[in-house]
Amino acid sequence: MGRAQQMMMEHGMGTATPATADAAPWPVVPGFNDPDTIRRATDFWTDSLTLWQRFLDPGAAPPAADEPPERARDKRFKAAAWRDQPYFDWVRRSYHLIADQMLSQVDALDGVAPKQKEQIRFAARGFVDAMSPSNFAVTNPEVIAKTIETKGQNLLDGLQHMLADIDKGQLTHVDPDAFEVGRNLAMTPGKVVHRTPMYELIQYTPTTPNVLATPLVIFPPWINRFYILDLTPEKSFIAWCVDQGITVFMVSWKSADASMKDVIWDDYIAAQVDAIDTIRSALDVPAVHTIGYCVAGTTLAATLALLTARDEADKVASATFFTAQVDFAQAGELQHFVDDEQLKLVASLSPDGFLDGRYMAMTFNLLRGRDLIWNYVTNNYLLGADYAPFDLLHWNGDTTNLPAKWHLGYLTDLYRDNRLATPGGMVVDGVPIDLTTVATPSYIQAGREDHIAPADSVWAMTRIFRGPMKFVLAGSGHIAGVVNPPAQQKYQYWTNAEAVDTLDDFVAGATETKGSWWPDWLDWLRARDGGDQVPAKRARVPGTGALPSLGDAPGEYVRAR
Repeated sequence: MGRAQQMMMEHGMGTATPATADAAPWPVVPGFNDPDTIRRATDFWTDSLTLWQRFLDPGAAPPAADEPPERARDKRFKAAAWRDQPYFDWVRRSYHLIADQMLSQVDALDGVAPKQKEQIRFAARGFVDAMSPSNFAVTNPEVIAKTIETKGQNLLDGLQHMLADIDKGQLTHVDPDAFEVGRNLAMTPGKVVHRTPMYELIQYTPTTPNVLATPLVIFPPWINRFYILDLTPEKSFIAWCVDQGITVFMVSWKSADASMKDVIWDDYIAAQVDAIDTIRSALDVPAVHTIGYCVAGTTLAATLALLTARDEADKVASATFFTAQVDFAQAGELQHFVDDEQLKLVASLSPDGFLDGRYMAMTFNLLRGRDLIWNYVTNNYLLGADYAPFDLLHWNGDTTNLPAKWHLGYLTDLYRDNRLATPGGMVVDGVPIDLTTVATPSYIQAGREDHIAPADSVWAMTRIFRGPMKFVLAGSGHIAGVVNPPAQQKYQYWTNAEAVDTLDDFVAGATETKGSWWPDWLDWLRARDGGDQVPAKRARVPGTGALPSLGDAPGEYVRAR
């Protein structure tokens, strides 16, 4: 078989170049018989032949080259059989060889626009991940051993898992009975004190005798439930803030239904302004601190620009941005989903005026298909393993629906056309907004390994706002980089007091601090207040002031399907 491959290679090379001086030369076709392609093809066939020799006659084969470190860390092939058994070692190495060849062919494409090449690379990587031999029962030694050991019960259990997922139209990542909102998630005590057709406003019960004079309102992304910031008590950002002496309000967005078919981005900005004004009036304070997470951070930036245009910027004492983007020129792999065909598909999936949240969940899963799709296909469908209890993944699967008109506008205006980054490029409530006018003190947090809001894209905010800013780069990604309680002593963060122009310059001169960035943010927030405190009484206790209690936290909207 190895000799046959060699003959085919030799024949292929012979037809690419004329055998005699009289023969007409073949035209050089890029990607087919140009020198670089021939070199890659030769390397591929040579490596293939070496793999066959190692499999069929290990003693005569040259020693295996050391594999790159990332191969050794590849969790798909962690079982010893992938290396110790010649057949499976050959399967694994052949897969890597073909995968590398396919991705290198994409990188070598000429005459293709950079954006299109990125789309092709994304699709090729997704295909490569899907075709891994670890995803198939007959080429995965762990599955074969498990099937023999259990007499096939693992496959029956896995089939049951798969059929259940088909019924609910969503891939399961976690034991569905392990967590429940109000039982062991979103447990921070508080009251719903305000409700509109778009959101509920939750005020949390103070745990300290005195609190910061200026309250804090948090705007979470409406593409997920707010309790990402109120997971199990030991991970809750909200509970931690309350324990630090902050009066905390949380916006809980309503999952879209047919009644929200006409909701657009302006309505979410108006809702943020309404929440700010409601808190100011109820607590009789001139301003509030704000936090915007992900898309809600993008909206918070627009809210600040709108308030500035109305000469009302002093309603917001500070703005904190968790992994938020305002300039989408380098917005990462989500940009692969905003071409005309993709937008038409999104529109077709929203006949009732809202997009089923399961489609968004699938999109985010595709961004990390190896970890969030194929890992679970192998473990839960093929090996038949039970689902592990993991609060963050429970939240990840607790989807919300999106207003279709708003969602299409967001993808078009921001991700595709990047209009928010242009002064006057977008109009909100009849007012052209300009982010370069925003002078609100800002704390901007990015995740070093964020695949949804890349750190470079978040950094762009520092070149747009004109007010005092502090940029912090946190270890990990879009979720773990934010939800990192100090008690866990995980990851690290980087700060740099020097004025620099690029993220690379920031990192080059940054100081690394082990652990959570939350205490650094708290020091920054307290400095905005000058340390002023007030007793945690009357309106600071939810339900006892001007805003009566409408029910206990976490409210009704977070439970609505």
